[in-house]
Amino acid sequence: MKALVLAEAGKIAIENREFDEVLGDNDVKIKIHSVGICGSDVHYYQHGRIGPFVVKAPMVLGHEASGVVLATGKNVSHVKPGDRVCMEPGIPDLNSAQSRAGIYNLDPAVRFWATPPVHGCLRESVIHPGAFTFKLPDNVSFAEGAMVEPLAIGMHAATKAGIKPGDIALVIGAGPIGVVTALAALAGGCSDVIICDLFDEKLAVAAEYPGLHAVNIKTGDLAGKVAALTSGNGADVVFECSGAKPAIATLAEHAAPGATAVLVGMPVDAAPMDIVAAQAKEITFKTIFRYANMYPRTLRLLSSGKLRVQPLISQTYKFADSVAAFERAAAGNASDIKIMLEME
Repeated sequence: MKALVLAEAGKIAIENREFDEVLGDNDVKIKIHSVGICGSDVHYYQHGRIGPFVVKAPMVLGHEASGVVLATGKNVSHVKPGDRVCMEPGIPDLNSAQSRAGIYNLDPAVRFWATPPVHGCLRESVIHPGAFTFKLPDNVSFAEGAMVEPLAIGMHAATKAGIKPGDIALVIGAGPIGVVTALAALAGGCSDVIICDLFDEKLAVAAEYPGLHAVNIKTGDLAGKVAALTSGNGADVVFECSGAKPAIATLAEHAAPGATAVLVGMPVDAAPMDIVAAQAKEITFKTIFRYANMYPRTLRLLSSGKLRVQPLISQTYKFADSVAAFERAAAGNASDIKIMLEME
């Protein structure tokens, strides 16, 4: 079948590939329809590695996907051929201690699409465990289904934050993950969410959503906006989604006493933090790594209309133009949030 293959850093191409996959009793075979380009895909394309994960052999990219069921194993009953589905890309060992504890995203043996040496889903079809395949509601499009994966990160962050109705949150970073985290925080009960970044183009997209207050860190008055919305108390919840060292170092600055901070963005290397400033406010720090048990609730919110992601899709390319799509994603256009690929 045709697949988008990363041979080495800076070198991708559509190739004909064979995959040693067999439909098992608990599996689903899926024809891929839509795939979002993630920042990790772009990073592998540009650098050939992310931390300890190094591309040592040609690898198929892509992990944010939706499609149509072609066939099911005999033990799969929740979906059938013809159903529209999205797929959770991380496959843990269901017998691991982490899986039994409900934190399967932390299973050291998890196999995640497009994380070396595991092939991703930018190909004509995949075979995937039924347990991690979810039927799309009738009113959720293929593109929205592919967006469930990044949305699940925001949902996991909002859940970890323990948001209370009426909380006011601050999201640092208005990239794809920052915006979906802000939307998840609103859906989770925040009355207002302040989102900040350096790029007006990204902030303009966020500002279209009711309840999101976009502030440019350099040219705007972030402290003034936080103070105005919180009566000078500070944000109840702070989500750090940029991974930028200066943001992490000053994380406590805009937080309320007793606030919760959730670290979502990943810095390239170790980042310093003002521990004393955080201690003086007794900030509770939480971290996330991907997500667990978030797909069903994310799909429900999408279907209800309480999560709207269509405005975040900046451009859609056909699979035949995948290389051009990746070149655009790698260019880092300030106005782009999510680039989507369609297989047909």
